[in-house]
Amino acid sequence: MTTLQGVVMGGLLTVALLIYTFWPENVFASQRQKTRLDYLLERKDQLYENLRDLSFEYRAGKYPEEDFQAQRAQLENETALLLAEIEHLQQA
Repeated sequence: MTTLQGVVMGGLLTVALLIYTFWPENVFASQRQKTRLDYLLERKDQLYENLRDLSFEYRAGKYPEEDFQAQRAQLENETALLLAEIEHLQQA
């Protein structure tokens, strides 16, 4: 293979890689729009995970009792409001 053939093949490979990498796909068009209920269900999972993490870190000794109780109450209140809204949306 000559030097010119190597340069041409390298250029073609580069162009092919650029096209493959940056070719616009209609991924966004095929995704469905998230509803408020979808968002709330994801947030519920996050809140449950935060409560589990908080309890674990408290048992590990990373939080004093009063900080743990305050953060736990805040997360539980947010979760209760969220669950009420989820229930309301599911009934509608």
